[in-house]
Formats: sequence, structure tokens, C-alpha cells
Amino acid sequence: MLDLKTNPSHEADKTAGFVRQAEDIATRLAKARAEIGKAIFGQEEVIERALVTVLAGGHALLVGVPGLAKTKLVETMGHVLGLDARRVQFTPDLMPSDILGSEILDEPSPGKRAFRFVRGPVFAELLMADEINRASPRTQSALLQAMQEGFVTIAGQRHDLPRPFHVLATQNPIEQEGTYPLPEAQLDRFLLEINVDYPDRDAERRILIETTGSEAGAVSAVFTPQGIMEAQQLVRRLPVGEAIVEAILDLVRSARPLPGTPLAGKLAWGPGPRASQALMLAIRARALLDGRLSPSLDDLVALAEPVLKHRMALSFAARADGETIGSIIAALVARYR
Repeated sequence: MLDLKTNPSHEADKTAGFVRQAEDIATRLAKARAEIGKAIFGQEEVIERALVTVLAGGHALLVGVPGLAKTKLVETMGHVLGLDARRVQFTPDLMPSDILGSEILDEPSPGKRAFRFVRGPVFAELLMADEINRASPRTQSALLQAMQEGFVTIAGQRHDLPRPFHVLATQNPIEQEGTYPLPEAQLDRFLLEINVDYPDRDAERRILIETTGSEAGAVSAVFTPQGIMEAQQLVRRLPVGEAIVEAILDLVRSARPLPGTPLAGKLAWGPGPRASQALMLAIRARALLDGRLSPSLDDLVALAEPVLKHRMALSFAARADGETIGSIIAALVARYR
């Protein structure tokens, strides 16, 4: 009897099947990116990083001023990816139960009463937490715990969240009155921090013309929830070269303010091992999104800042000297360009 584990033809068939699956998913991802681009103009990098977040199975923090189509992005992604998308506007009086759900006393039949769990908006496949820093720390932590654990516990009962489950949270970088900034330990739960900048003139001209007419551009669904999970599983199977693994380790470790290192006096703290894990998944996802079967140093350079930025903090002296986290990361990745 043949041992299939060592049978060369069996291994060749497995490899061919893997390549076919990767090519099929990459083709659908290209179509999904194009469909999202029909509704979101001039934000190609934002679209790419949002898709990378979903492919890597993580959550993202979108940072940008109002009016840059962050809500529209989540709505469009939900439709194109076939995910149930919901939005919650965070306010100071928002309670954890407003997000997670609560138990209510029900009377299913005369004389009989029982508690029934009513699910909150967190039971969605793609959740937009709009202006997350406006909610109290208690409400923030309830959502972030759900993001980390994949379930909520109400009255001692566990309730699993849908799969896949992704949160795209937004922050307004301008108006900070009445906000509760996310603690660094909670920021670390986000795979990427995605900066949403103003569109260029040509993109804004297109926005002006195409979004103020009588007909809005329609987008088509490309994936299903099951298809997204298959893509996420494939991302974790993509091979990563030893040189790329070493580059990830070197980059993340060099971003820590260890005694005797160049950043010892510039950073209050740096990224932990979760940053290395995030980079490993994110660069694989970007490679697949680009139609490649293995990540390169270009992927590492492109995703270093969104992965590391929210996992680092400047010291007081560095802030006084005009240093920025972006400039420090740019200097660290310069050797890989």
C-alpha cells in the first residue's frame, strides 16, 4: 500500500490544488477590490488595507476627519464580501448592553416567565464602531473583549459571535473634547491602524459628479461568508521565506526602546510579539490580494507603519524634539527598500 504522505504524485496534486485555489481566490479578490472602487473613489490604499484586515482575520482602526466615506466603505465592503454589516454610533451614554445585548423577562405562555437573550449589534459579521473613542472605557472594553474572544458572556451564558467577525472602528483625529482615548493595551487588539486622507483633485472631481446625480453606482456581491473564511484559511497556508521571517523579527525588535539601543530615549514603549504575528498575517494577505503566492519585502515595507504605529508611543523628550512615530518607522524600514 502506498504511503500518500511520501508519494511524490500525491504531493504534486496537493500543490497543484493549492495553486488553483489561490489563483481562484486571488481573481475574486481583484474583482472585489474593483467593485468596492466603484463606490469609494480615490482611496485605493485604504481599500487595500481594509481588505488585508479582513483576509488576515483581524480588526482595523480607521483614523480620518469626517466626510471621507469611512461609513460608506464598511457598507460597501459588507455588500461586496457578502457579510452582514452593521453600524453603531458610539456616544458617551452608550452602555455595554447596547452593543452586546441583554436579557429580558419574557412570558412565552400564560403563567410562565423566563429570561430571553436579545442579541445586540455586535452579532454581525462586519461591524462599524463609529467614533469608538466617544464611548466610556467600560463600553470600549466590552467591545474589545468581544473582538479578542469571539464571544460574549451575558448572565453567565456564553454566546458565540458570527464567523467571520470583523470590526472596523473609526476615530476622529480633530475633535477630542468629550472623548475617551483608547488605552494602548486595547489599541494592540487592532491588526492595522488605517489613515484615511483627503482624496486628490481628480478623485474629488469624480466624487462631485458621480455622487450628486440621480443614480448611484451599484456594486455586486463577490464573496460569501464561507468564501471569506476559505480565503482566510488560505492566507495562513501561504509560505513565507526565511529571509522574510528574519526581516519581521529584526524590524519589530528594533522598534523597542531597549537599553543601549538607538530608540531607548525616543520611545516610551514599543511593539510586542502580537505585532510580529500581525505583520506575518498582513503581508501574506497583501500578497494574495496582489495575486502572489508568497509575500516579499515590499509587503513588509508597505504594511510596517499601519501595523506598528498604534503599538508605539513617543517619549516626552522625543515629542519635544519634533519626532513622530511615522518618521521613526520610516527610518527602520529604509534598509528594506
